[in-house]
Amino acid sequence: MATASEPRHVGSTNGTAEFDRWRSSTRVFLQPIAAPSVLGLFGFAAATFMVATNLAGWYGNNMSGLYIFPFAATFGGIAQFAAGLWAYRARDAIATAMHGMWGTFWMAYGILWLLVAAGDLKLTGHGALTAFAYWFWPLAVITAFGCVAAVFENLGLASVLGTLATGSAFVGIGYTTGIHGWLVAGGWVLFASSVLAVYTAGSMMLKWAVGRTVLPLGEWRREANIPLEEPTHPIEYHYGEPGIKQGQ
Repeated sequence: MATASEPRHVGSTNGTAEFDRWRSSTRVFLQPIAAPSVLGLFGFAAATFMVATNLAGWYGNNMSGLYIFPFAATFGGIAQFAAGLWAYRARDAIATAMHGMWGTFWMAYGILWLLVAAGDLKLTGHGALTAFAYWFWPLAVITAFGCVAAVFENLGLASVLGTLATGSAFVGIGYTTGIHGWLVAGGWVLFASSVLAVYTAGSMMLKWAVGRTVLPLGEWRREANIPLEEPTHPIEYHYGEPGIKQGQ
């Protein structure tokens, strides 16, 4: 296992401040990987946008799920679940839980509508819709916990999870009570969550591409919220091969 020695500054106030800043803003990647949440959030945003706008009444009808489910199962399911597995390697507990949970939800959503398309299942009637509504209650509760945890990471991710938990609860109420207005409200809130997810993922991708903050995410460190500021300083071998040097 590789270790990095820390510089010592003796008898210098400026040196101590420089050391403190170096220690708080430097990350050492022994097995560097790209930020998994870029893929996970983009996949989530695309799938959620399709379903949310349908719920909000922008297009389609009750059978639009037959056309949505292949897209939702791949973008929101496979891509996001893969991001959750890579987040595990990145030691990001929040991303592991959120991407893993929502990735499996979108895959289950795809399987459900595949069964409807095959004629093996009918998603009609109060009993069937009530059973479907209960999918959203655990999703809302677990996502709300993720939102609370994300507040201590950055407000961008917290806003995505907060609106996602709220929208899931609204959809659950709508399918449980049969009141269409709750479904429309849930669709609009989930649409907002998809927009915030695009912003958050885009901010993370631009930060990687530029090497500096471009779109702030509301992190606790002040320098991380200033455009063109360099909040982190990765240590890497300048002439290293892919997997050692950042990039490909």
